[in-house]
Amino acid sequence: MVEERAYWLAWTRISGVGPVLLRRLHQHFGTLATAWNATKAQLGEVEGFGFQTLEKVVEQRSRLQPEQLLIEHQEENPHFWTPADADYPRLLLETPSPPPILYYRGEVELVENLGQKPMVGIVGTRRPSEYGLRWTRQISTALAKNGFTVVSGMAEGIDTESHLATMKAGGRTIAVLGTGVDVIYPPKNRDLYKQILSQGLVVSEYRAKTPPDRTHFPRRNRIIAGLSRAVLVMEAPVRSGALITASYANEFGRDVYALPGRIDDYPSQGCLKLLNQGASFVLRELDELLKMLGAIPKIDTIDTAPIPEQIKLPDLLPELQQVMDAIACDVLSFDYLVQKTGMNTGSVSSALLQLELMGLVSQLPGMRYQKC
Repeated sequence: MVEERAYWLAWTRISGVGPVLLRRLHQHFGTLATAWNATKAQLGEVEGFGFQTLEKVVEQRSRLQPEQLLIEHQEENPHFWTPADADYPRLLLETPSPPPILYYRGEVELVENLGQKPMVGIVGTRRPSEYGLRWTRQISTALAKNGFTVVSGMAEGIDTESHLATMKAGGRTIAVLGTGVDVIYPPKNRDLYKQILSQGLVVSEYRAKTPPDRTHFPRRNRIIAGLSRAVLVMEAPVRSGALITASYANEFGRDVYALPGRIDDYPSQGCLKLLNQGASFVLRELDELLKMLGAIPKIDTIDTAPIPEQIKLPDLLPELQQVMDAIACDVLSFDYLVQKTGMNTGSVSSALLQLELMGLVSQLPGMRYQKC
């Protein structure tokens, strides 16, 4: 495991090799350690590795020692996950471009990483109206009191309000930064940052001491969408970065909600556009919204029901049984199933299709699978 972490880190130091190419490398070779030792010809078999990229890989990897790089990197960046780590956030891992390195500070809750606690993204404009702020407070508070973790970007405006309201209601929040996890931006949110560290988590794909950069913030929006089961856009002009988050959410198979506003209100133009494109309304009845988001009732309100009799599964072909055993009681992403079974993607895809037709497995949004 330590060795594979070292190679995830080493590959990020090769210019021209980003999250998408790393995902393809991992799928093709099985491990990034194997990919690191592959020949130029073998690397050329991977889609996206053109002549210039191959030349950079051959030249740059000869100057890197992955194990030593990991030791040195951990001195300034002690807390981070790679896709080789079992506690890397599963919902994020199933997206097309998960960060190869995800740094964090604060209080980790593994139930969030394993996808067993619902997380909802709340995003919006940096210059909200009182209407947008009021509804952000109400919805963040309701989510916190019903066991959701609220994910946002710690920017001014809607982001800040969602973090504050969540924590005031006693809930957990995750801030996804466009800087290193030790760099506070905007600086005025220093107190908010400290509070999040004590009541939640700060994450980033950028190493320690990385300053703010205008190109980082649109990219970090895919992490907000990837961590969340649904994304709520509270107020957003047409050119707002919140719409980038909504676009990623659609791409990842997440639900998108938008707060309706008046057609002549500038901060609502982006939300109206989303609603016109098929986003769901943020409803006035918060109970109905929570129901739509899949809120789990408190234990003391759940009626006791008899446990159904165990159903005997039919005899399955070995490859089908292998996939069934891998799913067990969890909800797993397609890529994680490939990794867990050791089978190739075609075989896993075929097995899942057959199991779905047999009524034994069902597919969830984002190419996730569970037993029926």
